[in-house]
Amino acid sequence: MSKGIKGLAVSALTPLARLRRRLLEPLGRLWNHARLRERITSALDPSVVVLGVPEIHGTGNIRLGRQLYLYPGLYLETQGAGEIRIGDEVVISRGVHLVAFERIHIGEGSMIGEYSSIRDANHRTGTDRALRWSGHESRPIAIGRQVWIGRGVTVLPGVTIGDGAVIGANAVVTRDIPAGAVAVGIPARLIKSSSTAQRTEPSS
Repeated sequence: MSKGIKGLAVSALTPLARLRRRLLEPLGRLWNHARLRERITSALDPSVVVLGVPEIHGTGNIRLGRQLYLYPGLYLETQGAGEIRIGDEVVISRGVHLVAFERIHIGEGSMIGEYSSIRDANHRTGTDRALRWSGHESRPIAIGRQVWIGRGVTVLPGVTIGDGAVIGANAVVTRDIPAGAVAVGIPARLIKSSSTAQRTEPSS
């Protein structure tokens, strides 16, 4: 087959491939949505976009808001009385882990970067039992509204992140971050507070 004929064949297939993609993608999202709805204990709003079925472990005590955008590869786990609560219009990127033995709350409009880990519990140490069976100690995590958490961030138990805060990529958040602040590093430290941001705004 000549190059010209091959080119015509490829160009003829392209519209068919595009048509198949337009038809199959919505069906795939509907299937993902239905699978997720089956695995959690609360209702799932039709506006939630599920690009890949999250891996759900534990009780499924997960409440999701409206107009969420959920990327593939998510891991969501709730154990015991633990709960995960996510507000409206939150974006959770690929590979994010959320693990709640007590409570994780993410406020509306927040965005969680790829491969971030938010866990409200740690294994107990210093016991006579093997680490695997030593149990957990947990403290709730609260993430406010319009928070931007960068790629690869780790948020540890007991942390509160205030509204509008920004956490730089790969940071490890070990303590509370105030509203409107910017924090980076290991452990995360403030490089801009909300008061600094207000002082540096240009005057009108």
